[in-house]
Amino acid sequence: LTPETQHFSRLVDVKPNEKFHCDEEEESCVDGPRNLKDLVTSAKGDFGLKYVYVWHALMGYWGGVNPTAASTQKFLAAVKYPDFSPSVLDKPDTVLDLITKHGLGVIDPSKIHEFYDEMHSYLASCGVDGVKVDVQSILELVGGGHGGRVEIARAYHTALEASVAKNFKENGVIACMSHNTDSIYMTQQTAVVRASDDFWPNDPASHTIHLLAVAYNSMFLGEFMQPDWDMFHSLHPAAAFHAAARAVGGCPVYVSDKPGQHNFEVLRKLVLYDGSILRAKLPGRPTRDCLFVDTARDGQSLLKVWNSNSCNGVLGAFNCQGAGWCEDTRKYRFHESETKELAGTISASDIEGLAGLAGADWEGDVAIYSHNSGELVHLPKGASLIVVLNRLEFEIFTASPIQRAGQVECAAIGLAGMYNSGGAVLSTSTHKKALPAHSNAFYCLSTSVKGSGMFIVCFIVPSGLPYQWREDTVQL
Repeated sequence: LTPETQHFSRLVDVKPNEKFHCDEEEESCVDGPRNLKDLVTSAKGDFGLKYVYVWHALMGYWGGVNPTAASTQKFLAAVKYPDFSPSVLDKPDTVLDLITKHGLGVIDPSKIHEFYDEMHSYLASCGVDGVKVDVQSILELVGGGHGGRVEIARAYHTALEASVAKNFKENGVIACMSHNTDSIYMTQQTAVVRASDDFWPNDPASHTIHLLAVAYNSMFLGEFMQPDWDMFHSLHPAAAFHAAARAVGGCPVYVSDKPGQHNFEVLRKLVLYDGSILRAKLPGRPTRDCLFVDTARDGQSLLKVWNSNSCNGVLGAFNCQGAGWCEDTRKYRFHESETKELAGTISASDIEGLAGLAGADWEGDVAIYSHNSGELVHLPKGASLIVVLNRLEFEIFTASPIQRAGQVECAAIGLAGMYNSGGAVLSTSTHKKALPAHSNAFYCLSTSVKGSGMFIVCFIVPSGLPYQWREDTVQL
């Protein structure tokens, strides 16, 4: 297969091709996997993977299913030629050109449940935990003869979700390229949906647009699905930019690195030593002041994405200016030749629901920790902080509500080395601790933490109040 021919190739069997079948006498099979089941077993047993998912298109493969192949004849597939609108065909896209020319092998809706069940039951028998189902939007173009696009979408998505529920645990499905209205509203059980175009590692103009697309799409998708921000490369000029976006996105984190080509400095800011992540609680969404400005092309607005942790808020600021979709060239391009710094402001009010995390006694002050600069500041209620960023630069702010402990104010920030520092704080409270007679009582800041590393706590001592820090007992 080449990148061109794969997009009109059709599925001839629900089981793997010869790449996953190995003759016992072949030298490569002596110590390596002999089939798909062996490969999955090795991935989990030898490398510690918890889950293995397999990709397939909604209609089987890019070009659908082969109507005449021995193993797929029973699915009653027929070749249909999508009728794209002129505005879609105007986009220079090899995939659309090939599909228009060669058509799609569309499975009869009466057989689609049988198709999915046969494929998924085989994958499950090999130890596969779920599927990523791609190319979903194409379905709206092949509904002729099947009751129209709504009816064919209902049949396909009902069958898909029934098969996933039967064959995989934990609702093991990720939806991909599924932003057409029919897919969105026919989906009942699928919980994870990719919220953007692909991550394009070789298109420098695409990276800011990728982040913008997910953030704004999550305003809608995040109300009823878990937005998926897609994979990225950890060893890439925009790696930290993408990683920071995932940290505030409240989304799964995965990379598509080539084996051995990794930037662990970036990855260790996302992933703890046990393989878990400090995932924020909600889908990351733009702040209110970003909703009706053009954070890609107005030359003055930063994109800000907010989220919540258990005890604090997290806010990402990104300079996404300078690139966009070009109607003339029909591709992403830079519309500004020079990069420039932009200034914006952040405040506690950017993070929705922060007061609910802080509790009834909160007076509105926060401690703000800036990940890149390492600065820790006290931000009074109603105050804001200026942030200055160049194109493809970012800053992540942890906003922790300040609590009172007698005359001292304090706030647990989190792990300094993580993008989402505050995600490490699971609980925090202050209380007065009684001591034996003739001793001074003192206050305790009690915090439970996930992960390890340098932990940041902010203490604010009134001017003129004498104090001493004891490193051995961690007491102020």
